[in-house]
Amino acid sequence: MSKRRVLITGASKGIGRAVADRLAADGHEPIGLARTAPTDFPGRFHEVDLGDRAATAATLDEIVAAGKVDAVVNNVGLARFGRIGSIDLDELAIAYDMNARTAVQVVQAVLPGMLEAGWGRIVNVSSLTTLGVAERTPYAGSKAALEADTRIWAGELASSGITVNAVAPGPIETGMYRALSPVGSEREARVLDVIPLHRVGTPMEIAHVICMLLHEDAGYITGQIVRVDGGGSIPAA
Repeated sequence: MSKRRVLITGASKGIGRAVADRLAADGHEPIGLARTAPTDFPGRFHEVDLGDRAATAATLDEIVAAGKVDAVVNNVGLARFGRIGSIDLDELAIAYDMNARTAVQVVQAVLPGMLEAGWGRIVNVSSLTTLGVAERTPYAGSKAALEADTRIWAGELASSGITVNAVAPGPIETGMYRALSPVGSEREARVLDVIPLHRVGTPMEIAHVICMLLHEDAGYITGQIVRVDGGGSIPAA
């Protein structure tokens, strides 16, 4: 497999960092984007607030100027919750901006290089919550938009050698998850009650599937939402 430059948003920790570590171990070049750079990132890292469109554009210009980006993992995610009737519209807008707009901006910046090469991989990170979880309108709605984008882009780019897929994790052992569902809490008990495996997943388990979709041999998979959720989506199947 050729060495690939892979751009990962939200790469400083959790799923994004696990993807970067796995790619680097396989001989690829991960390029990380997040607000704070870890000291031991296994590739080039750009500190940027992805909520700032202008700063994001400038960083993307710098990355593209340094060489073609072969693949993108749109992993950055912002969790904002609320029950209908009491949803803060500013929080709603922030969630859609971070979870959907950033993916569009990143892909559009690197797409010319992929089109010229006739090869590319785009993987969007969605969520089990898009299937309908109470109090998740801002978060799940924005991730559902990303799932729709996945299908649209896959169709639009099908003849170009670029595949577009999404991975939809269930509850994963990350800081964002633990901030809302501490170990042993009532909230976690409710979450795990609807997961047939009755456990939280690990970032590496999600990274495994993402990296599979980035692989050279994954060229016949496109437009798919791959659910990696411990069976949480079984009732919706």
